[in-house]
Amino acid sequence: MRIERVDEPLRLKDELVHFVFRVYQGTGGAYPALEWVENKPSTDDVEGFRRVYEPFLEFRLGKEFDELYVLRDDGGRIAGTVALVYNLEGKDVWWVPEEIKGEKTGLIEFFMVDPSYRGRGYGSELLEFAIQRLRELGKVPYVITFPELEAYSYYLRKGFVKMMDYREFVVLKRE
Repeated sequence: MRIERVDEPLRLKDELVHFVFRVYQGTGGAYPALEWVENKPSTDDVEGFRRVYEPFLEFRLGKEFDELYVLRDDGGRIAGTVALVYNLEGKDVWWVPEEIKGEKTGLIEFFMVDPSYRGRGYGSELLEFAIQRLRELGKVPYVITFPELEAYSYYLRKGFVKMMDYREFVVLKRE
């Protein structure tokens, strides 16, 4: 397994849609939450998933993420992803509370591991990589997630502390 920086994220859009769909399937449709979609696609409907998720992913890849990293298995298949968002100026990041929209804020986003690799430490490796990268940049790592997701307790186990509830989200910080 190797973590690699993606210099042109939009070039990986199709591969990433398929990767995220595998996560969607493996979590029984829980993640990504697709909270903006009224009728979520079933976990066996890859085309329905693509229709609702691809425009959102394209926006994030092209306009939101400051850095994107993928974890590839030995066969070159994406096994995990993590994105960093730290240049918040001028971005429509409505889910980030004003209280933390400072120059020291670094958000860990798009963090997921293919469920078929679960329990092997790859998530921990990606998360620690993201935290270290943000610290190298002089940023404080934050995560904004949904409290009902399994990820919430995962982040707490990994040393993140709950800062606040914000809208339907919970804001976590790692010192």
